[in-house]
Amino acid sequence: MAIPERPSVDGLDEKWSKAWADAGTYRFVSPGSREQVYSIDTPPPTVSGSLHVGHVFSYTHTDLIARYQRMRGKRVFYPMGWDDNGLPTERRVQNHFGVRCEPALPYDPDFTAPPPLAKKNERPAVPLSRRNFIELCETLTVQDEQAFEHLWRRLGLSVDWSMTYTTIGVRAQKVSQAGFLRLLAKGEAYQSEAPTNWDVDFQTAVSNAEMEDREQASAYHRLRFSAAGAPVFIETTRPELLPACVALVAHPDDERYQALFGQEATTPLFGVRVPVLAHPLAQPDKGSGIAMVCTFGDQTDILWWRDLGLATRTIVGRDGRLLELDFGALPCADPAAAQQAYAGLAGLSTTQARKAILGLLGDGGFVEGEPRPIKHPVRYYEKGDRPLEIVSSRQWFIRTMAHRDELLARGAQITWHPAFMKARYDDWVTGLAADWLISRQRYFGVPFPLWYPLDAEGRSDYDQPILPDEADLPVDPQSAAPAGYTEAQRDTPGGFTGEPDVMDTWATSSLTPQLATGWLEDPELHAVTYPMDLRPQAHEIIRTWLFSTVVRSLLEADATPWKHAALSGWILDPDRKKMSKSQGNVVTPEHLIDEYGADGVRYWAALGRPGTDTAFEPRQMKVGRRLATKVLNAAKFVYGFEEAAPGADVTEPLDAAVIDALKATVAEATAAFDGYEYTTALAATERLFWTFCDDYLELVKERAYAGSDSARLTLRLVLDALLRLLAPFLPYATEEVWSWTHQGSIHTAAWPTSGEWTSVDGDRRLLDVASAAIGAVRKAKTDAKLSLRTEIPSAVLAAPAELAPQVRRFEADLRAAGRLGAIDYAEAETLTVTVATG
Repeated sequence: MAIPERPSVDGLDEKWSKAWADAGTYRFVSPGSREQVYSIDTPPPTVSGSLHVGHVFSYTHTDLIARYQRMRGKRVFYPMGWDDNGLPTERRVQNHFGVRCEPALPYDPDFTAPPPLAKKNERPAVPLSRRNFIELCETLTVQDEQAFEHLWRRLGLSVDWSMTYTTIGVRAQKVSQAGFLRLLAKGEAYQSEAPTNWDVDFQTAVSNAEMEDREQASAYHRLRFSAAGAPVFIETTRPELLPACVALVAHPDDERYQALFGQEATTPLFGVRVPVLAHPLAQPDKGSGIAMVCTFGDQTDILWWRDLGLATRTIVGRDGRLLELDFGALPCADPAAAQQAYAGLAGLSTTQARKAILGLLGDGGFVEGEPRPIKHPVRYYEKGDRPLEIVSSRQWFIRTMAHRDELLARGAQITWHPAFMKARYDDWVTGLAADWLISRQRYFGVPFPLWYPLDAEGRSDYDQPILPDEADLPVDPQSAAPAGYTEAQRDTPGGFTGEPDVMDTWATSSLTPQLATGWLEDPELHAVTYPMDLRPQAHEIIRTWLFSTVVRSLLEADATPWKHAALSGWILDPDRKKMSKSQGNVVTPEHLIDEYGADGVRYWAALGRPGTDTAFEPRQMKVGRRLATKVLNAAKFVYGFEEAAPGADVTEPLDAAVIDALKATVAEATAAFDGYEYTTALAATERLFWTFCDDYLELVKERAYAGSDSARLTLRLVLDALLRLLAPFLPYATEEVWSWTHQGSIHTAAWPTSGEWTSVDGDRRLLDVASAAIGAVRKAKTDAKLSLRTEIPSAVLAAPAELAPQVRRFEADLRAAGRLGAIDYAEAETLTVTVATG
């Protein structure tokens, strides 16, 4: 290929992205042997809007490793997935089109999507049937996925796009449903009616891993109970749960309450009798030292309820409002009075009920003193806007508590990058307090593949689910009838009903290794790619995606899913805050690629070490663009010389020295990449590249012009190796330059090894001396206010005695580069040059 007259980084992403796609450069071809494969469990980005620079940052890190391993001779299995099921997609569709799902509505085959909203809530939400809503989700995700793929291709991800998968398509549903049925058969999946964390806006259960604590202003209210004829005071931040109180609990060693243990107390306002009990988790130094147990206010309530075998008195419904309560069925002194007091509370939200019940308690003289303001952590669904409630509901779980020791052992088999991230996994596993809740009361997700028989009264028999054959998967129990039934029997006595819930998004994402490697449909591919080599991901989802994937691999295959886990840090905005959509401070990357080129953006990303938060810094992208441009220009200059004669050798000391420096750089970069320290590899390579361009090239170019085979050969050898070292970081510039003089792609060329130059014996320290010497010449001319091209009749080089003989070895190159006549030597502590100006 002809070398351009004026090489430019502009347009290289479009040119080479197309060329790579047309040539199938990154297509995975199975070698038939697991040892020859490097497989990557690529994170499927959530398809809910647009990608931002945080995605660019972390996905570039994965691509650096993929490109390195490919050049090391591995067949790299590097698919891309799209995580397009679950709440984020539903919320995006709701906000984008202004719609809401109403499962009771019939399917409309002629439905046309409304135009996207120009602004939030500009019109009332359009109600849709479940099926229409799902179709709308599918439509929008396809559009988003196309935009995502376009950006990833521009960024230069060396993904095999022929192996793209989704987490909602037919293949994903089959894998997820088969995995669930197998766990069910093993007894590792089970169904239970239990207290669960509930988001009242999304109307779904939430697992512990998806919750976060948010600091909230609140207040302790001191309420007066009575027991044994004396007042007993408790302090609570949730007085609205008083009607759900089923016990008072204090520490068994708390002398203040030992006489009351085994007795009954009476609740204020409602006069319901509740037991006073001892439990070691009660805190004597918290509030009054005695607490009311309500069903349910927090996780401690659940623990006490289970340990002490307490009654269940649920008063908060799934909509976050207080339910009706029959005081006639409770141990109540005056049920009619209690019912009257409660009448104004039923139907209120918990916030409204708190205000109302405090008014009633105050009027009755049951509140002591003023509220005591506090700030405390309150649990939220990570994507929610209101605090979680705890409601009793029927849910599906996967057993994790029983496997904690095995899960810790699997975590120890993974090599973590950085190593300290393993502690986060260990802490999560050690602290497990509940099994993994995998069911969600939503719509756009993988359905649970089962139905329930209905008895003569139309009640579901949850203990005898009707299961499909694995060969019939995937199935949607909301639209398909089980074997032996007809659709006419749906929801009729003696017939069946379909399971309405869908799986948590992590229940599918936890199977990305199985999904990507063809677990069910391609045994040969699965055998050479699983267990996988690398899981790259964000550190904040160790407790969700990473943990859940280890769980599924353990329970399904008794295997550890990957050898390595590489955790990326966050991107920070100028205020040092995490960049995220929820914060509203994200930057989309398309214009950055337009301005700095994909190589410039990748250079910035490569400066972020594994697990380390990195500032968003366009100035570093500018440096990356400058580096890519220098690669083009330096290569144009080097390739401007004729090649050395066949059989030529490196004979000059300075040429041998730069080869020796190259050997050391190759060794350092290789060791760094092997340790997943790509930033170190970049620093070592970039350091030698600039020395090569700024010093060595300037020193030997006159000799190269004069026809020195040693110089010309060395220039090409070093440039060729530097291009390969830089290829993972700057795929476009290096591919462009490689194409000028080589056949095939640089990205399938061999990674350089020190063995390529065993015949050359040099000393890299001579290159350091040469760099110092030419730098001293430049400084001397600058200090004398002379052009660097000014001819100087003579100069004095002062240096430590041991350096002068080294300088003499390349003196001819130094005089040619510095436009110097004679060089006189003097002894000094440091190397300096003085030029004659007269």
